[in-house]
Amino acid sequence: MKEINWRSIDLNLLVVFNALVEQRSVSKAAEKLNVSQSAMSHSLSRLRTLLDDPLFERQGHVMVASQKAIDLTPVIASILNQISKQVLQTGSFEPKEFDSTFKIGLTDYAELLFAPVLFDAISCLSTKSQICFYHVDKSNFEQVFKEHHLDLMLGSINNEYKNFNRLHVYTEHHVCLFDKQATGITTPISIEQYCATPHALTSSNGQISSPIDNQLSQHNQQRQIKVTTRNFLTLRHLLTGRNLLCVVPELMAKMDLFSNKLSFDKTPIDVPDFKIEILWEARNDQHQKNIWLRQQVKNAITEQVSKLRQC
Repeated sequence: MKEINWRSIDLNLLVVFNALVEQRSVSKAAEKLNVSQSAMSHSLSRLRTLLDDPLFERQGHVMVASQKAIDLTPVIASILNQISKQVLQTGSFEPKEFDSTFKIGLTDYAELLFAPVLFDAISCLSTKSQICFYHVDKSNFEQVFKEHHLDLMLGSINNEYKNFNRLHVYTEHHVCLFDKQATGITTPISIEQYCATPHALTSSNGQISSPIDNQLSQHNQQRQIKVTTRNFLTLRHLLTGRNLLCVVPELMAKMDLFSNKLSFDKTPIDVPDFKIEILWEARNDQHQKNIWLRQQVKNAITEQVSKLRQC
């Protein structure tokens, strides 16, 4: 099939064709499209050349369509209708009618705390949709956005990225999480107890250290890290019944997952807070579906955070 030279084709001629079908008159079609009669005649001439057919011939006071024009009428009407409704329309997003997939990136921590409430909030209002959660972190989220065309992500990304917009949801604090009986820790935790107790560490890259160790060295203190894991669920299993302590986000410590035997307390040194934010590609900032989804995610997270902080 010969490749079409689209640069040589004026798609406005489809509008002209449609007006001529409806009005059956060059002058009336020109009036409807607010152009001169000579301009309309010129467009008709171009249409005839493009489609290699007379299309419309004058009989008395009206223009009568040729058989090819009759055959093309429903096709061109359908094309214009699709452009009008699916390309040019900027109406609001209708979640009840959306029957495709919401794609949300979550860090390990965000998925642990919020995946269930996000599912409930979104699926309740968009019953025909599906939801896919993708693992993201500071090192891979840009690539995951690109490969899977994510709608948004939720997590803690400190650096600014010019291609992404962000919305602050809440600020998270840190606490010490431990099994009180297994460790013998008394509260409030002293820095001596903190350093004497073996530590577990959440680490996405396998590093057996964190900025906390630098801070401890400034106080001439040192802790002993015995185990690392990137999985927060594994961490709670590790701490239960063992002489281990771990610095974790406060809301995670308040979750009653598999055991309520764990205790938490303030850290004896200052550990910086971190922000949980929604990130999305700047090019989708005004997309109605994206705007709706961002609002549902923020509302669901805000409500869940409020519940956990009351525990």
